[in-house]
This record gives sequence, structure tokens and C-alpha cells, in this order.
Amino acid sequence: MPNGSRCGDLLKALWWDGQGLVLLAKRLEKGRFLWPTIAREGVVTLTAAQLAMLLEGLDWRTPTPSWKPEIAV
Repeated sequence: MPNGSRCGDLLKALWWDGQGLVLLAKRLEKGRFLWPTIAREGVVTLTAAQLAMLLEGLDWRTPTPSWKPEIAV
């Protein structure tokens, strides 16, 4: 689904849990969601691992962070 924010920091998704639809929304404090630029018929199929990376703000095509911490503790 396209991001609801032009900054790319907001993701909204619908999920069918077997009994009804669930609306999920997540906004990243740092970084942005890296969504495919071209989706056939508005549908993108992701594996569970790709979805987990997308929700963490990682590039699910090549797992690298979309932001880097300034100082590692």
C-alpha cells in the first residue's frame, strides 16, 4: 500500500486475520519505509521476512538500514 505520508515515514496496511480486517498503522521516528516504485495492479506480495524488514525500516530488497545511528552505544 502506498504510504500515507509524503515523507515515507507512515505505513498503513489491511490484514485479514480469518475473522475480519485489521487496520495497521506505523510511523517511523527515523528513516523511511522503502516501498516499491512500481506495483502491478496496485498489489505487492511480500514474504514474512520481507514484511518484517519493511516494518523495521529496512530496504526489503537489499537489507540495509534507511538511516544510520550517529553514535553506537
